[in-house]
Amino acid sequence: MNAPTLTTDRLTLRRPQPADFPAFADHCASDRADFSTGRLHARAAWLEFAAAAGSWALHGFGAWSIEDRASGAYLGEVMLQHPPHFPERELGWTLMAPAEGRGYAAEAATAVLDWARERGDGAPVSYISPGNARSIALAKRLGAVHDPDAPLPDGETPADTTVYRHRFTQ
Repeated sequence: MNAPTLTTDRLTLRRPQPADFPAFADHCASDRADFSTGRLHARAAWLEFAAAAGSWALHGFGAWSIEDRASGAYLGEVMLQHPPHFPERELGWTLMAPAEGRGYAAEAATAVLDWARERGDGAPVSYISPGNARSIALAKRLGAVHDPDAPLPDGETPADTTVYRHRFTQ
């Protein structure tokens, strides 16, 4: 299954394309990746990028590239993922530095939550590093609540990961 295209007022969420990878790799090599993948060289970043895109074939959900509808610029990605070491399906997001602080992540994540709800999927969680204040604020803005009793990804502790549970509203 390919990623369906989702649109919002300002964004197009579309399947990842090879042209998106250089910006993604630059992000992964920077300190901005410390809260997500950790700093990765281009080869390892490619594996992350390809796995998120390939999740569509395996699970029927995966990564969308976030594109500015007005300019066509690649802004980052939003994804539903459930790798084997995650106990639950996760909603995650990554924005390129110039896109931060403009509400793009909230807009993209809301569109994905709406898509998942319309499909009849259960609400996902977000696994967030405790020091990632911006992502914690976004999870709360999306209506997610901290779930201290939720199972953590394999090998992680509460010092590594905080779980925020999303809820679908009718």
